[in-house]
Amino acid sequence: MSRKLHLNAFLMSVGHHEASWRLPESDPHASWNVKHFQELARIAERGKLDSIFFADSPVLQGDPGRRPAGKLEPTVLLTALAAVTEHIGLIATASTSYNEPYNLARRFASVDHVSGGRAGWNIVTTAGADAARNFGLDDVPLHADRYERAAEFVEVATKLWDSWADDAVLADKEAGVHADAAKVRAINHRGRYFRVDGPLNVPRSPQGYPLLVQAGSSEDGRQFAARFAEAVFTAQQTLGEAQDFYRDLKQRAAALGRDPDGVKILPGIVPVIGDTVGEARELDAELERLISPEYAKRQLAERFNLDPDDLDLDGPLPADLPTEDEIEGAKSRYTLIVDLARRENLTVRQLIGRLGGGRGHRTFAGTPVQVADTIEEWFGSGAADGFNIMPAVLPSGLVAFVEKVVPILRERGLFRAEYTGTTLREHYGLPRPANRLELSKV
Repeated sequence: MSRKLHLNAFLMSVGHHEASWRLPESDPHASWNVKHFQELARIAERGKLDSIFFADSPVLQGDPGRRPAGKLEPTVLLTALAAVTEHIGLIATASTSYNEPYNLARRFASVDHVSGGRAGWNIVTTAGADAARNFGLDDVPLHADRYERAAEFVEVATKLWDSWADDAVLADKEAGVHADAAKVRAINHRGRYFRVDGPLNVPRSPQGYPLLVQAGSSEDGRQFAARFAEAVFTAQQTLGEAQDFYRDLKQRAAALGRDPDGVKILPGIVPVIGDTVGEARELDAELERLISPEYAKRQLAERFNLDPDDLDLDGPLPADLPTEDEIEGAKSRYTLIVDLARRENLTVRQLIGRLGGGRGHRTFAGTPVQVADTIEEWFGSGAADGFNIMPAVLPSGLVAFVEKVVPILRERGLFRAEYTGTTLREHYGLPRPANRLELSKV
């Protein structure tokens, strides 16, 4: 098969399951231990995965009394991981709502230089009033406004990355000329949200731009992804839903004049892997047993804009939940969770169990062959270009995927045996973007 899977490892503390830190094998201090993440990066690189990815938010998420809640700043962490790896891509999340384009463009260009062209930016608009209040705002900006700001933010960042021509640096010692000053240009951006003169104080990086990743699936999120994203992390519960999302986003990209193959769609999956079905289900059951239901109920109520007392653990979701239009937070994830509960007639307790591993991403327990079968089915059925692998437990879940699932995918001709490129864009089969300021002069 000429078409190959793209596999990204989404790394979070000691695993995506909210109770993973309570397992005997887990280090409850791992979230702040750079050596923990360096080892995870080396494991993922050993499996020849395309990239690793870190989520982030400018707010303390969750109750720190119940589970590890803090995170290292991910772009700083990427530089430490670049030092101990050679090939794997390094993707970090950064918000367009609570950053400025100049600082963030400089940071990602720096990571791309430090890593030799392996940086990626997961672009988020950040939901939640708690984050807004960390930046002097009383409430979260409106959903549509956040995406409008994000679009201008990306436009400014890409202009800044283009503010140095690729051949601007001459380093001519004899002539005493380090760079051709005419090829280091101001951008003079004037927009609704930003006024930025430029140029950037970092030369154009090895990839030109870091890989642009996006993770929203609302109407605004889909249109933003179709315009800018080169990889899309998404949450889909069923094959049919994934096929619909895949088809819709590719069509939107084509309608904007983009090559649909230049937008790689990677649904998230949370595999709980065992050598036998029984072993996998046993681990899954142990993790579910360790969930604190009252804490999880409070988290669910917050997502639904409800009082926790409005949720009965052993009853269904209330019939009169807000509509998606009434939610200013993560709209698409809200709808996914409600649809899951309604479709499978789940009680609140059962829904909490289903969300404990992946917060709405598809979670299942099975053998390596069963995991590989699911990946192959979705990949071959127009539902995915690859997958965002979200191990329920780390590092053991990542080790199991790399050592037991990846070899099966290779045997089936679905995944690479060795890296064939050096940059993240090359791993994803994407071109290095041309310098738009150079093109505008032609």
